[in-house]
Amino acid sequence: MGLRATRLVHAGLFGIDRTTLAPYPLVAKSYRFEGPRELHVTLRSGVTFHGGKALDSTDVVATLAAFADLKVGSRHARVVSAIARAEPEGPLGVKIVLSRPHATLLTDLELPILRADQAAAPPAPDGTLDGLGPFEITRAAGGVIDLSPRATGVFPAPKHALTLRAVRDENARALRLHAGRADLVQNGFSPTLLPSFDRAGLQVVARPSASLTYLVPRCDRGIMQDARVRRAVSLAVDRSMLARTLFAGHATPASTLLPPGHWARPHVPEAGPRDVEGARQLVREAGAMGARVSLLVSTDRARKLMARILAAALEEVGLLVETTSLELGTMLGRLGSGDFELAMLQLPEVIEPNVLRVFLHGDFVPPAGSNRGRVRSARLDALLDAGDAQRDDDARRALYAEVETLVREEALWIPLVHEDHVAVVSPRASAYAPDRDGRWGGLFDLP
Repeated sequence: MGLRATRLVHAGLFGIDRTTLAPYPLVAKSYRFEGPRELHVTLRSGVTFHGGKALDSTDVVATLAAFADLKVGSRHARVVSAIARAEPEGPLGVKIVLSRPHATLLTDLELPILRADQAAAPPAPDGTLDGLGPFEITRAAGGVIDLSPRATGVFPAPKHALTLRAVRDENARALRLHAGRADLVQNGFSPTLLPSFDRAGLQVVARPSASLTYLVPRCDRGIMQDARVRRAVSLAVDRSMLARTLFAGHATPASTLLPPGHWARPHVPEAGPRDVEGARQLVREAGAMGARVSLLVSTDRARKLMARILAAALEEVGLLVETTSLELGTMLGRLGSGDFELAMLQLPEVIEPNVLRVFLHGDFVPPAGSNRGRVRSARLDALLDAGDAQRDDDARRALYAEVETLVREEALWIPLVHEDHVAVVSPRASAYAPDRDGRWGGLFDLP
């Protein structure tokens, strides 16, 4: 199962607020810190797994240990890497001790809690791993997952059962909606198709997201090693035009890495207008007029169209762009090996700004992490490390403002747009609204 489906079935100690993106107690009833390295959590009473077992502290301790165990091979291992140990404090109490101060602990503890006897079990796409979420898997086969409402003491039982169906083709998704065989498709259509749904009695619901669509340059070699060329690329982009036309208004021009409304986003001017002459001057100064640049992009239709628009814009300022579209897995492999100059990517969930550390810190150059641009900056590393360790929100806000300034001045990443989450819903699901992080929390409380 994907992340969104998993969060329908499972629940963590903490949840993510659908609007503010801040962590809040979920399976946890309350919590308190004792110093920078010790967290005490009290669990809700009366919480039961779908199978009927009552939740207790041993389930939490076993889950955290399993995620950290290299033999289990969990994809969440890095998330819990700062936890030195967890131990029960009675049936409903857990003490979590950190190996180092770690600012994002509460957000990290959004990880799903499993039964102690299943915590180290291999993944089970058929739903046999017991959960604490508002839905239980009753069937999973052939790209279809049936979910039944459950009351576990964490959420109220939803009023409707769900069927999740994987439909790979955009036209097939549209046909199912028009035929009344689907009630909700989220982020599944090109903007050009959206007007047809309004005419058919369906509803298009959009919400600003926590995502970032951006260009990543390889900063340590080739033409993109020169910051003047990177800045020229940034100046050449007409972000307002992209948001207005390519996304039919369902996007915001990006002037920062963090999305508008994020608690840590600095107060900076909105993305400025395109500056063709300024970009040309920088390309001339770098001696790069007529230079060829390769741009990697996924095979998604909207991404390929955006790449063509960007290529034309860069040609105007003196850079000749060769665009290559690849399946996402192949593309990420090329980025990991460093076989690229410029690539278009999306960061889908910028909930916790500490995520930037994995993408921009010098310690996380592949294969150690996702610093695909091979950014190496001692100042940036120090800021990101401080943001990881500092728990005070005001102090962290100031640190990430400096991160944004440094990244913008050096054009280490080139933000393009913050895309909206866009859902097409039937009359039966007309009360649905996407969460800011793109998850399906709106399904919990449909009337």
